[in-house]
Amino acid sequence: MYDAIVIGAGPAGLQAALTLGRMHRPVLLLDSGEYRNGTVQHMHNMIGADGKAPADLRAQARTELAAYADVETRDVAAQRISGDAETGFSVDLADGSAADARRVILATGVADDLPPVPGLAELWGVRVFSCPFCDGHEHAGKPIAILGAAPRAAHLIGLLGRIVGEITVVPVGEPFAAEDRTALEELGVQVASAPVEAVAAHGDGDGVRVRSAEGDLDVAGVFVASGTMRHRAPFAADLGLRLLESGSIEIDEFGRTSLPGVFAAGDLAHRATLPGPMASVLLAAAAGQLAAVGVLQSL
Repeated sequence: MYDAIVIGAGPAGLQAALTLGRMHRPVLLLDSGEYRNGTVQHMHNMIGADGKAPADLRAQARTELAAYADVETRDVAAQRISGDAETGFSVDLADGSAADARRVILATGVADDLPPVPGLAELWGVRVFSCPFCDGHEHAGKPIAILGAAPRAAHLIGLLGRIVGEITVVPVGEPFAAEDRTALEELGVQVASAPVEAVAAHGDGDGVRVRSAEGDLDVAGVFVASGTMRHRAPFAADLGLRLLESGSIEIDEFGRTSLPGVFAAGDLAHRATLPGPMASVLLAAAAGQLAAVGVLQSL
């Protein structure tokens, strides 16, 4: 029996496994091969790795983990979790096997459900983004489009307005209400009347063409102000974990969930004092380390 099974091998899971391995705790890391930033070519706002490819970071982390005898990594997804902190947990794997552990760390992350705009998914993480901290600087002085709901668009304008060039906000699904259009225009941006119909790569660089009934709009990049996140795996519901209004798993400072013995880290969980998950490679890794410390404390 392992001391812990870490489910998910993004930044949170990798860091959790490293912390446990360094403390000589037998740990199994499960990597399904699915990552929120799987299409992203360069991650940013990560000290020591600004501009590094996420895939390179994961590969480097896997190499580092291989030096620890107490860390085992398997490229297989988890399918079901049963048990409790007293008798131990059993995790059923997609290859038909199972593994047992005294503790479990959920680090499966989330998936982004984008607005149903043709071409958007194909450009996601490459020419279409959501995070100003991650991708705003790369569009300094360049024209961009913001697609989606007015309240979130206004939030993005507040963050990106001092960085980028001209901003055009384009509605998704239906035109903006008159009051929303007025509020956005008062922020000094252009507001399209017709909803977006499709987006496509344009030019030799990273340009995007935004198509609508008004015509084509060519910009350097697109930021999405609508869409939702969902848990990539069903374990929170399966285990009956307490959720917050954001839909994320509620955790304390050390990643403890409402079910003793089960911890969570990364974009799928946050403390009740925060309005939502802080989507960041750096913060996900930090959460993974804290969850590992929580596991060590409980053991």
